Amino acid sequence: MENEQVFEADADAEALERLDSCSRQRSSHRGQDAMEASFGRFGSQKDTAQENTPLLRHDGDQEYENSARIPRAPPTWDGERDFEGRPWWNKPSIFWLLPPFTLFTMAFGGTIVPRLNLITNLICREYFTDKSVHDANFHIMPIMLGDENKQCRVPEVQALVSKFTLYGGLIQGILSAMVSPKLGALSDRYGRLPMISYTILGVLINEIVVICVATYPDMISVNWILAGYMFDGLAGTFIAAMTISYAYASDCTPPERRNVAFGYYHGALFGGIAVGPILAGYIVKRTGEILTVFYIALALHTAFFLFLVLVVPESLTKERQLRARETKKYLISQGEPASQKWSSYTIKLLKGGNFLAPLTILWPTGEGTNPSVRRNLALIAAVDTTMFGVAMGSMTVVVLYSGYMFNWGTFQTSVFVSIVNICRVITLLVLLPAITRVLRGPRSKAATRNSGSDNIDLGIIRAAIFFDMLGYVGYAVARTGPLFILCGAAAAVGGMGSPTLQAAITKHVPPDRTGQVLGAMGLLHAAARVIAPTIFNLIYASTVGKFSQTVFVCLAATFGVAFVMSWLIRPHVYWDEPHEARRPSNDAHSHET
Repeated sequence: MENEQVFEADADAEALERLDSCSRQRSSHRGQDAMEASFGRFGSQKDTAQENTPLLRHDGDQEYENSARIPRAPPTWDGERDFEGRPWWNKPSIFWLLPPFTLFTMAFGGTIVPRLNLITNLICREYFTDKSVHDANFHIMPIMLGDENKQCRVPEVQALVSKFTLYGGLIQGILSAMVSPKLGALSDRYGRLPMISYTILGVLINEIVVICVATYPDMISVNWILAGYMFDGLAGTFIAAMTISYAYASDCTPPERRNVAFGYYHGALFGGIAVGPILAGYIVKRTGEILTVFYIALALHTAFFLFLVLVVPESLTKERQLRARETKKYLISQGEPASQKWSSYTIKLLKGGNFLAPLTILWPTGEGTNPSVRRNLALIAAVDTTMFGVAMGSMTVVVLYSGYMFNWGTFQTSVFVSIVNICRVITLLVLLPAITRVLRGPRSKAATRNSGSDNIDLGIIRAAIFFDMLGYVGYAVARTGPLFILCGAAAAVGGMGSPTLQAAITKHVPPDRTGQVLGAMGLLHAAARVIAPTIFNLIYASTVGKFSQTVFVCLAATFGVAFVMSWLIRPHVYWDEPHEARRPSNDAHSHET
């Protein structure tokens, strides 16, 4: 909160400079009209209705003042006009972020296994060193970092490693859940790129800590890696980076194509996770040094950070950032205007806890909202969180079960994971764009209305959940390896559900709420990342050897609940927030309920 206040204070000078000169010259009884004209030029439907309508108005003319009081249709998406006339190298596009983001995910995926091996060897080293100090007759064998040390497979070391990774995951997950919504909201007011860059800084610090601990294990305790997890969590982790990347894509992608844009990001994520470990294994084998992987990852993350700072164009114009800042300052100065008060008891409980306060954006009761908006936002968030939680909670279980049921070793498991991820990438990069193109047709040059989810979105979401459910039912009944792989491929088709859900929720809210609502989704994802694996791993641990397929029955049933919820989402619902409710105002009339 203190950082946010500093940001707000620093923005005062810029905000004053960007207000129209006419608002400073008019008399006090016309000051409100000039302010309305200044803010209305970005939010008024009148300004976005025609291609040749000028973006700037020179005075608060009577026609415009009257139009502000007329009920408006959902505003059109005018992202392209924000950057009309700019050269290609200064025009935002998802393709600016996709190539470096792919390298980022490859580095992320490539360090997963080496990081776990490194932590295991470091903890094993400390355990046996401490044991040798207390037992003069005990002699420790040399433990080389990155090698297969059989003496580290003892239950005591495995238990310590399990606890250590659990603590690290909790630190990352809890801090990320606290920070991600704040970063999403700040990105609405200060731009997407500064917030994405901030998340990359956390990753950089985490990698540096790991390298330092591994380089000087006798001087630096392995517990410092927990500090690296803390820095990564305070920066929001990769969850915040993806969330704000979605907001960037929303700024420069028409609503009807956002599911495809988000699908590209998901494809980059799963492609990186699939390819990264293979490349990392090859690098370790060729160099014989596990730290080489972390140096390469550090270089890739640094390159991504510099590319963001020096090359990628910002997707939010200064004018839109200014409007969001002024809206925030106004709401803070007014406390909580009557039109924005929460009447729901549930929301009051959420607002009572600062940790859950960002979720209030998913149940708004201010002007422009209605029960359908609230229901849709809550249902989409619930379905998306359920699908994300199942995906995160089932990864370890699927690997453990395949080894137990089919006696798969590392090679067979790697082949299975690669096949599933390849199918998911094909679904996201080929199948989803093709379906969208066939159902929606070629993109029209006409203005596009941001009017909530349509029947095409809902159809894709329901089909995705069905394929996920079908895949996990198949996991439960499959008794041969090839059939198990086929079920994994079917579940991979469900990968098109998550980007479509993320795109759908951005189409329900005004443009200057995109970062805020995606930040709330980041909170839910961070929580699911901690809770879901714990629940499903406990189920598997309690039933393995008795009815080992119990966990897959539970996972399929969870998808069944999500499938039912998806049929309760209504099409063409939109939060049409009037610009009068967003602009600063000294007029007492604007405070009336």
